[in-house]
Amino acid sequence: MRAFIFPGQGSQAVGMGKALAEASAEARAVFEEVDAALDQKLSALMAEGPADELTLTENAQPAIMANAVATLRAAGIDLQAKADFVAGHSLGEYSALCAAGTFDLATTARLLKQRGQAMQAAVPVGEGAMAALLGADLAIAQQICEAAAEGEVCTVANDNDPSQVVISGAKSAIERALEIAKEKGAKRAILLPVSAPFHCPLMKPAAEAMQQALAGVKMEPPKLSLYANVTAAPVDSPDTIRDLLVEQVTGMVRWRESVANMAAAGVTHFVEFGGKVLGPMVKRIAPEAEVTSVVTPEDVDALVGAL
Repeated sequence: MRAFIFPGQGSQAVGMGKALAEASAEARAVFEEVDAALDQKLSALMAEGPADELTLTENAQPAIMANAVATLRAAGIDLQAKADFVAGHSLGEYSALCAAGTFDLATTARLLKQRGQAMQAAVPVGEGAMAALLGADLAIAQQICEAAAEGEVCTVANDNDPSQVVISGAKSAIERALEIAKEKGAKRAILLPVSAPFHCPLMKPAAEAMQQALAGVKMEPPKLSLYANVTAAPVDSPDTIRDLLVEQVTGMVRWRESVANMAAAGVTHFVEFGGKVLGPMVKRIAPEAEVTSVVTPEDVDALVGAL
């Protein structure tokens, strides 16, 4: 069995999609449609930068989605014939749902633009922070958060794999967590260069904005079941997916459990479209699994030949 997976924020880079657009009419069509939907030359920003503008949450989110979907469409793959499940990491969940036909491409781009703007606006710059705990599992990370909170928000944002957990919350609480982490057994604790504290209760205003945004869009049942971030379980109902996408804004991304559960369901091959971020996590969660990361035109050709 095979799962198609889609990366989240942090996988953006200047130059993304440029070679793909030059090599593939299908990829170019994706970038052109996203540009039109947003009334923005996002493809030019992706290809040429500047990096600080591309990194802005409201640009990075639709850019990462566009790149992932362009990679998939360049391969010309019949999703239902070649995959059994889809999943995405945080905003990658929208890429997965676009690939599976729940949202059309233009709708996905607009939703992610709104999501990025709402997440950035939810917490004033400088008041929130995120940190990666390396060499720490979920239980250790939760202990660190409890010890550091002192009445402020400090929670696990991403349970990425057995050795990498990301925490999120008030800046002062995250700074305390960095000090406590080594005492609790983490190998390293690193403050992340993000502009807002994603996937924590401080994002409640963004969740409310996305509830409103999602209420007004057409959704189809996905062609393949989606393993949802907040439940780590397969879902097919558009109404349930809508609720889970709202919950995901403040909730923990249960990526480790999602991959483990897909592997337990029989998935032996994970194909990551548009990045090389999730592949190493998958190998740490399911060492026996085969992992393919598809980014370049050469990667696309290799995948088509292998499937």
